[in-house]
Amino acid sequence: MADMTPVFDGHNDALLRLYQSGRRDAEQLFLQGMDGGHVDLPRARKGGLAGGLFAIFPPPLSNMKVNGKRPQDVTFPQLGQSDALTSTLAMAALLQRLERASEGRLAICRNASSIRQAMASDTLAAVFHIEGAEAVGADLDLIDVLYAAGLRSLGPVWSRSNIFGHGVPFRFPSSPDIGEGLSEAGKALVRKCNRLGILVDLSHLNEKGFRDVQAISDAPLVASHSNAHAICPQSRNLTDWQMCAIRETGGLAGLNFSVSFLRSDGGTNANTGLDILLKHLDAMLEALGEGGVALGSDFDGALVPRSIGDVTGLPKLIEAMRAHGYGEELIEKIAWRNWLRVLERTIG
Repeated sequence: MADMTPVFDGHNDALLRLYQSGRRDAEQLFLQGMDGGHVDLPRARKGGLAGGLFAIFPPPLSNMKVNGKRPQDVTFPQLGQSDALTSTLAMAALLQRLERASEGRLAICRNASSIRQAMASDTLAAVFHIEGAEAVGADLDLIDVLYAAGLRSLGPVWSRSNIFGHGVPFRFPSSPDIGEGLSEAGKALVRKCNRLGILVDLSHLNEKGFRDVQAISDAPLVASHSNAHAICPQSRNLTDWQMCAIRETGGLAGLNFSVSFLRSDGGTNANTGLDILLKHLDAMLEALGEGGVALGSDFDGALVPRSIGDVTGLPKLIEAMRAHGYGEELIEKIAWRNWLRVLERTIG
């Protein structure tokens, strides 16, 4: 890793993939390497992945389809708290076991300083993130327990409704202006995250909910894995005013590698070149500034371009940035420095 630009990535779903393997020793799949998927420890080292937000996502359906339809054609029903609690706690336990079994090769990091220490010692820095807070009741008591276990980043909703607010369903073409804003419980959740030092992730939140967080939060606004809506009018992508709001607070947006959030036709074609990622980066840099753009791959949660393939393809994207004319300082900001700056302001 010493000879390549390190990457701190804003979103991966490796824990979900390991959880769905059904193996009690699933952490060994990550540590020893496995066929398929996008991220494991050997490939992370090979690709220069120094750390990132490891998402815990309570899955809606085993194959992410309803009656044979793709997610972008479906409005997902709400998920019961009991079911969400079972999967959320199971993945949280898996992350704890993964840290113990790694013998120092992976660390759950609770602040920016510990991330920097992990990166300096060639330890994979894992920030505990929850994507969809269905497991949490309106009393918010579970947040205190999860915080003690290392939770430092939370998306109140996934692309469905819950007691906190409304996620944007996967629609193309569509604006994110779908549904109502945060509930009172959702507003209380944002305030509690601010008090504890938990980053609030806006990537799956609808427009009215985004505006509510903007009005309530005293922390930088962050969309960990979303792209430019002007290029790909997918409901999950960021409109110009949303990027302006993020910039005003010193926040950031992480480039999502999912082809359906990159392509102007919203298609799911893996034969998508790196040029479209660079087009999004150019647009995001113009809207957010050099300090507001990062990476949020969505590895293990999306179809990524074949030109990247998996985490070992990160150096190809870095090299494409160089060939595109990005200087080394800007590349480092996008690759990891911007995430570290924002995390220092949000989680400490």
